[in-house]
This record gives sequence, structure tokens and C-alpha cells, in this order.
Amino acid sequence: MIEVMLTLFVIVIVGYVAGKLGYLGGDFDRQLSRLVINITCPALILSSSMTGELPDRRFILPLLLISIVTYIILTGAAFLLPRYMTKRKDDRGAIGFALMFGNVGFMGYPVVASIFGHEAVFYAAVLNVVNTFTVFTIGTILITGSSNIEGKRFEKKVLYSTPMLAAYLTMLIVALEINNIPGFICQSLTMLGNITVPAALLIIGSSMSQLPIRSLLGNTTVYLTTALRLALLPLAVYYLTSLMGFSPMVVNINTVVIAMPVATYGTILCLKYGKDTTLMAEVTFITTLLSMISIPLLTMLF
Repeated sequence: MIEVMLTLFVIVIVGYVAGKLGYLGGDFDRQLSRLVINITCPALILSSSMTGELPDRRFILPLLLISIVTYIILTGAAFLLPRYMTKRKDDRGAIGFALMFGNVGFMGYPVVASIFGHEAVFYAAVLNVVNTFTVFTIGTILITGSSNIEGKRFEKKVLYSTPMLAAYLTMLIVALEINNIPGFICQSLTMLGNITVPAALLIIGSSMSQLPIRSLLGNTTVYLTTALRLALLPLAVYYLTSLMGFSPMVVNINTVVIAMPVATYGTILCLKYGKDTTLMAEVTFITTLLSMISIPLLTMLF
């Protein structure tokens, strides 16, 4: 596991250096992000059900259920804990978002595939259905401090984005046990999906290279948020869901998914609603860096 995370970290460092040298960054990063989100990541999700042996369809409902339970717990933590972590009311929403949402799309899928095998991307995609819904509902409320943004609480089109459509289609393939998909389609999707891991990690490294040096140091609030996001909350969810009787495989994959560094959507939502991005950028960077250590340590539980 340490070797796997070091491998991923090396690619992040390459992205950081490439960003500093001007090979990555700006419009190129934005276009590459769109390619990953809308094409290669959906291909990765779809190809997870085309590995020759279908994922177990019996895990679909338990995964959805454990994800709902998990985000109920994380929602409570996101609204309660920030009150005791900072006196700055303007920072509480950003802290709550950081505690609640991990970077499933860019780091979750690559890490889950590296730990549990390529077919486990399907299970992570099922978990991400609930994550995506809550990011754009509860996540928006946390960032803005309001449950009524321009008369709308939730943009329904999010449920029909290409990664979500890929997750729905993959669940259908597994549920119906469709295993006669032509080889050229499977191989094409697999090749496209294989682009996701290095591209996503390069983008993360490049985005880090754009942060000011001060962001590399952090502060007490950033490190406390990091400890909760990467260790304390995943451990709490791990033990609670284990006690609730979920199968070890479901619990383990769910724990790894929620132990990801802070979701990049946090910065995007801050920009969208005119909020200060400083704290969000700092905690995103620190959690991404330290997750290279925390995730291997966390998997020692499994």
C-alpha cells in the first residue's frame, strides 16, 4: 500500500513540477479536467464492470445504504464541529464542507482501484451517487450559509452528468448481469479509463503549484480540519458502520472513499458564490499532501 501511494505521489510531484515549468496550468488544466470528468472518468466507471468478471450485484443496495448512513453522520459533524474549531463565522462553512466531502472523483477512484482492484471502481461509483447529491445540496448550504440560493436549492442537471450516467448504466449492467458486451467496446473503454489516474494526479499536482508558499505551511485550524478529515471521521465511520453489521468489504471501501483529501468542488463553489477561497485552498493542499501517509496507515485496519 505504501508503494502504491508513493507511486501516486510521484505523479502528483511530476504535475507540480510541470505546473511550475509552465507545461500545465491555466486553460490546459481546465480543459484536461473537463476531459477527465466528462470522458475518461465515465469510461473508467463503465470499464469496472467489464473486467471479465462482473462485480457482485448484491453489494449495490448495501453500498447505497452505507453511503446514506455515512453522509448523515458527516452532515452532523459538518454543522456541529466547526463551531468549536474557529471563532470566525465566515470560515465555518468552508471547514464544514472540508470535513464532509472528499475528493472521490479525482483521487477516490484511482486509490480504490489501486487498493481493491479495478472492479472496485464500480463500488466507489455507487458510493459516489450519494456524495454527488449532497455536495450540491448540503455542500452549497455550507459554503453560502443559506438554504435558498437564487430560489434554487439543487441543480437537477448534476444527477445527469456523464459520471453519474456512467454510474447508473454500470449499476444496470451489474444488476442485470450483462456480460456479453463486445470486446472492442470493453477494450476502448478500458484504454480511455486508464487515462484517468495519471491525468487526475497531474492536475492535482499542477493546481498545487499555483498556490502561494504560505499555503504550504497551514495553521492550527487547517491541521485540526486535516486530522478530522483524514483520520478521526473515517475511523468513527469505520467502527460505527462495522457495528451496524455491514460486510467488511462494503465498510472498507466506504472508509477509503471518505478518507480522501478535501474535494476540489469546495474551491469551485467558493468561487461561484463569491466566497474567500484561501482557507479552502490551504486545507485542500494540506489534506492532499498528508493523505499520502494517512491512507496507507488507515488500510492497516483492513
